[in-house]
Amino acid sequence: MPLFSSVRSVSGRPGAAPPPSRAVRRLELRLYAYAGLKDLVLLYPVYALLFAEHGLDTAEISSLFVLWSLTGLLAEVPSGVWADTVSRRLPLVVGALMTGAGFALWTLLPSYPAFAAGFVLWGLGGALGSGALEALVYEELERLGESARYPGLMGRTAAVLTLATAVATALATPVFAVGGFPALGLASTAVCVLCALVAAGLPEHRESRAAAGDEGEGRGYQATLRSGLGEVRRVPAVRSALLTVVVVTSVWGALDEYVPLLAAATGAAIRDVPLLVLCVYAGVAIGGVLASRAGGIAPVRAAALLGAASVLLAAGGLSGTPAGFVLLAPAFLVFQLIDVVADARLQDALPGSARATVTSLAGLGAEASTLVVYGVYGAAAGFTGHGVLFALFASVYAVAAAGFAVRGRAGGRGAVPE
Repeated sequence: MPLFSSVRSVSGRPGAAPPPSRAVRRLELRLYAYAGLKDLVLLYPVYALLFAEHGLDTAEISSLFVLWSLTGLLAEVPSGVWADTVSRRLPLVVGALMTGAGFALWTLLPSYPAFAAGFVLWGLGGALGSGALEALVYEELERLGESARYPGLMGRTAAVLTLATAVATALATPVFAVGGFPALGLASTAVCVLCALVAAGLPEHRESRAAAGDEGEGRGYQATLRSGLGEVRRVPAVRSALLTVVVVTSVWGALDEYVPLLAAATGAAIRDVPLLVLCVYAGVAIGGVLASRAGGIAPVRAAALLGAASVLLAAGGLSGTPAGFVLLAPAFLVFQLIDVVADARLQDALPGSARATVTSLAGLGAEASTLVVYGVYGAAAGFTGHGVLFALFASVYAVAAAGFAVRGRAGGRGAVPE
């Protein structure tokens, strides 16, 4: 599958895009507020250290990540179908509340069973938001005649998510110094409640779509699921875009969880770990911003970027020093950029009304692949260090980049699927 061969530019035509309408700006601001609160979680940079503080080893921590991923795996598609049949906004509200409940459990009852239960709640909360948010944003823009703005908007939203994580990371150090892990947990729970309130204010115009005769509205669970599966089977562009999303997102999404442990393995003090993690998040944020300019990237050039990122990831991991995180930042920049553009390609390729369902199918594939990464990482952790494991998984991207380059030369740029 030619990497991004079917992604159009953000404006859909040469030259600068016209200023967004007032309705688009309202959607933008509400989306940014939701994204900012969603990842303003002070536990993010140190929760792996919280688990280690309470006696869990790397294998046990990895088992929690596996449970987290498995929960998302099982809930991914049902939540997407629910979003298509009932509401795209409601799952976002419920998901934020469930995630906050998980953080509360970690704070009040810090133990392996509570950590496991918290990850189940977090996995359910994440699955509820996966697919629903993309479908809501794309169809609101489509309703306004502005669907070509989707890559840029979601790229900036990804940057806001990362910036929020960076702010949380920066705040984690002083808050930890004052109140330790309990203070971080309580703050994280409160932010999730605020996120749910903001999610309730996101626009959704499903009634007007039903009145316009959209056959996807009002259908039952099974009919919606069959429609989504049918789109993947019948439409080559959808199938290709879905597979691209899975390949690109799964490995770096899993490795992200081990970045704090990699930082600690360099000998950095716990109070300094958030600052090293912040360096990586800065790269991710820049990648999200640049995604709006990468819609028309040539397949071979995208493959070259991915290959370069794999080299940087391996070198940064193997360095064994805090300075190596300077190499990790541009690697994660490329991963985020490609992630956003791959999602835009998938949304552009979808012809039917089961948008959240198909997006959740992509999430299902990514979760399944991520689960494999967690399992391999946890099993291998007893034999080698975090740096070697980062380099091992970097080789996956090197192989994928080579495959994308070959297919890109064979397939050319292609056309935008309509």
